[in-house]
Amino acid sequence: MIYVNDMSAISDGELRLYILRLARRIRSHRSADVSDPGISILFTLERDGARLPSELAAQEHVSRPAINRTLNSLERDGYIERSPDWRDGRKVVVRLTKAGMDRATETRALRTAWFSRRLAELTVAEREALHAAAPVIRRLSEQ
Repeated sequence: MIYVNDMSAISDGELRLYILRLARRIRSHRSADVSDPGISILFTLERDGARLPSELAAQEHVSRPAINRTLNSLERDGYIERSPDWRDGRKVVVRLTKAGMDRATETRALRTAWFSRRLAELTVAEREALHAAAPVIRRLSEQ
């Protein structure tokens, strides 16, 4: 149990639900033509550079067939390209295209704008509380 200012208790389940709802609201702000898994892959490629499909599948916690369906869609739309791995020609690496970079940038801007508007609606004390909780939220997200 967590107690808020008025000493009312928030259960672990309620806190989890609030975090899930917030994440869902943030994820809803994206380009309409790219799925949530697709956006996640674009962000990963933007951050980490070229990756093997198996590496993306492991990072996304999905099967290889599932990652290939997402990659097929992203490639069809021109957001990624696949090419032989220079280290092992039997393997394929996935790279972000300019269009994919633009889509990732656009989605990030949409999400940041929405979140900034929501933060602006909070009191100074509420924003300070969120900033104070950021290290804990980061730690939870990395486990």
